[in-house]
Amino acid sequence: MSFTLYFGKMITHHTKNKGDLGVLKAKLDLFLQGYLVLVPETEHAPFDLAIYKNGEFKTVQVKYRAVNKRGVIEIPFRNSYSTAKGVNTKKVNKALVSIYAVYCPQTDTCYYFNPLEYGESIALRVNASVNHQQKGTHLADDFKKVP
Repeated sequence: MSFTLYFGKMITHHTKNKGDLGVLKAKLDLFLQGYLVLVPETEHAPFDLAIYKNGEFKTVQVKYRAVNKRGVIEIPFRNSYSTAKGVNTKKVNKALVSIYAVYCPQTDTCYYFNPLEYGESIALRVNASVNHQQKGTHLADDFKKVP
């Protein structure tokens, strides 16, 4: 279980805290890569950040994802939310986002990719697979810079 220090007290992470941590880590990493980081004035934009470098703006959707038991960070291009009627799932409109930034707490690293280049999801391999398969895999280390 992960913990964060707030005003001298330890509290457990819930979804909003994890998302906030992912955005903070992405902001710092993007800044270190030379980007001017801009934050929208609304939480209802289809992206979390905008970045600017060399005369070009890009929109960034940030996700917090842990490494699973197979040594992979899985990023589906859909959002889930709960209502009184149950859980709803909605596909992401990838055309509204230039870049996905995925923060992984186990590696303390952000990974970046253009979602339009992938289908329903992408899996970034952090640890070598048991059968050492390399064909068709996406090594997480290849995604550390903004494309």
